[in-house]
Amino acid sequence: MNNNQDILQLTDERWQAITRNDKSYDEVFIYAVKSTGICCRPSCKSRDPKKENVRIFNDVNEAIAEGFRPCKRCKPGGIHLPDEEWVTQIKVYINTDYYKPLSLEILADVCHGSPYHLHRTFKRIARLTPVEYIQQVRISNAMKELKTSDKSIAEIGFSVGFPNTPYFITLFKNRTGQTPKQYQKKQMEAKIDGEKQ
Repeated sequence: MNNNQDILQLTDERWQAITRNDKSYDEVFIYAVKSTGICCRPSCKSRDPKKENVRIFNDVNEAIAEGFRPCKRCKPGGIHLPDEEWVTQIKVYINTDYYKPLSLEILADVCHGSPYHLHRTFKRIARLTPVEYIQQVRISNAMKELKTSDKSIAEIGFSVGFPNTPYFITLFKNRTGQTPKQYQKKQMEAKIDGEKQ
């Protein structure tokens, strides 16, 4: 019992193996990252996870039984994550972190794949490029904020991941047919009309 508890702990030795991508530990344990839902070999070249998000397992099957998915990059246990599940995982990350700086490289690093493969797979499954999907999510969230907030257009753009206001305005107009200010004004007028009735 005590021995099994020790195996499942993140010791300093195991943490060093993860941060140094030590291949000699690949057959010793698997680690999983709670924030991404992915399990990896210690030698995985993905970005180092936050220590508090790491769980240790004896093998990939234990991690899968706990709801973690195998990494696309290091393929623990030789198990491949189906492309549809991987794209769903990428979408969940984008939907949660849309307001942060996101690039193909960041997505590939966080979701454990190569930028080229991620782009190609995402486009094939989602019928949009990752950038198009990010823009769609950001514009949708901007529309929600424009309906309910009296923040400036620049503040709303920044809060949904567009630090460049002119770019935000141009993209919003291209996607919706109106500027953010026009959209906000129409929403406020509709709200006032609805309250009068």
